[in-house]
Amino acid sequence: MTDEAGPWLVVGLGNPGREYANNRHNVGFMVADLLAARLGAKFGRHKRAVAEAAEGRLGFGGPKLVLLKPLTYMNLSGGPVAGLAQFHKIPPARVIAVHDELDIGYGQVRVKCGGGEGGHNGLRSMSKSLGTKDYVRVRFGIGRPPGRQDPADYVLSDFSGAERKELEFLVDRAADVVESVVTKGVEPTQNLYHGA
Repeated sequence: MTDEAGPWLVVGLGNPGREYANNRHNVGFMVADLLAARLGAKFGRHKRAVAEAAEGRLGFGGPKLVLLKPLTYMNLSGGPVAGLAQFHKIPPARVIAVHDELDIGYGQVRVKCGGGEGGHNGLRSMSKSLGTKDYVRVRFGIGRPPGRQDPADYVLSDFSGAERKELEFLVDRAADVVESVVTKGVEPTQNLYHGA
């Protein structure tokens, strides 16, 4: 597999800062960190964007991935994404956003291209800055908050003890899904992972 069509931009959505590191809202950062480790790449501050970036290839001579963690806070994620996409000449169709998803149960990872943002401020900012909703989303299910807890408080809280037992496995699975989108495409990845 070669990257004749150019690199992919994989955006892990989250909030910078130690106090947010283990929040449900930061699962995109967790997946990006794992992908960087798999590529043998290290994140560093990008000169052209308020973001940390890392680059590497999937396998020997495989497709190039540009991994991005915006440092602008979730609501303003789109600026660094659009800036880096422009810098690397990556079209929206080769942009993958990895994010938490309230509308999917915990333990499920889903992929889709385009569609609404489901109230997710990071996606809303990306769509606005890219000028399109037609980019790939890897949706990491966190489920709905229990009882009457405000969804905004829920996403900014840490995973529960029970959830943390599975978290490493699920982050690993989400990273597999990202790699599958890059090497196989969205539909084959849906067929492979949505039944599981």
